[in-house]
Amino acid sequence: MKHSHATATVTAALAAAALALTGCGTTHPAKDTAPGKDTASASATASTGPVTLTDATGTKVTLDHPATSVVATEWNAVEDLVALGVAPVGVADVKGYRAWDTAAPLTGTPKDIGMRGEPSTDTIAALAPDLIVATTDLTSSAVAQLRKLAPVLVVRSADASDQIGLMTRDLDLIAQATGRTQQAAAAESAFDAKLAAGAAALKAAGKSGASYAFADGYVVSNQVSVRAYTSGSLVGAVNERLGLKSPWKLKGDKDYGLATTDVEGVTGLGDTQFAYIANDVDGDDPFADSLAKNAVWTSQPFVKAGHVHRLPDGIWMFGGPLSMGAYVDAVVAALTK
Repeated sequence: MKHSHATATVTAALAAAALALTGCGTTHPAKDTAPGKDTASASATASTGPVTLTDATGTKVTLDHPATSVVATEWNAVEDLVALGVAPVGVADVKGYRAWDTAAPLTGTPKDIGMRGEPSTDTIAALAPDLIVATTDLTSSAVAQLRKLAPVLVVRSADASDQIGLMTRDLDLIAQATGRTQQAAAAESAFDAKLAAGAAALKAAGKSGASYAFADGYVVSNQVSVRAYTSGSLVGAVNERLGLKSPWKLKGDKDYGLATTDVEGVTGLGDTQFAYIANDVDGDDPFADSLAKNAVWTSQPFVKAGHVHRLPDGIWMFGGPLSMGAYVDAVVAALTK
């Protein structure tokens, strides 16, 4: 897929250099690998008093009070803030976020702080935030620069061994930093209920245990690259909780659980349900358009059977409970129609 904003997961930059991304959705390992980042701890003396947190890099972060003026350098952190009822004052690639994450719409007029992975320190400094939330996809040198401006809370970007657990822990950590633990608990409970209802709906429709492959794609030199979301991806973990079975035999990366192949890589999927999100911001749907006359694609059992589902745009595949809740709704709607 080609897109106008330079830092979206499947963007023009992605088309120029496969998976050479910054921020959520990249298959690159996280930059910060300090021990203990999987079990970030936090404590707060009171919802309005001082807060002390240990972030994903093992760094202790101390706030005089829960943060109210917050900047976020990555979209999963932005979504978490929105889910908690905190309107971030600064957001990386505002236009891209609004295109890719409609489940958690921004309110107000947050300042665009630059590209995900390359935030503008001058812009952030002018905002004088109480807190900057970054992720382990941001380079340690960039984090060090941000720590000169304000307290920085780094959350881990992804963990293929426990994506849903990490999603919850990140939300909880940001909630403690902003004094919004009750809102976090409510969001997590709502997501659990959504998963249970989705699994029940699929079971009632006879789809429990069904083979289901999720992917996205992008075009490079008129060739379609397919990115498989294996069981180690966040989407893959949600699929399993819904009772669906992944037919992908590709091995995903250790952080995001993603693997890249070409159209030949779908030939082993069999008679599966195939779903994707194109987020058609510049009129390009790689599966419906670029592969429409591709003999390998059109010969696949799932294509012949009409089991290819384009899910709605604006569902961020690397987001939080709100995005994943929207994803559950989309999967259930696609498989039970």
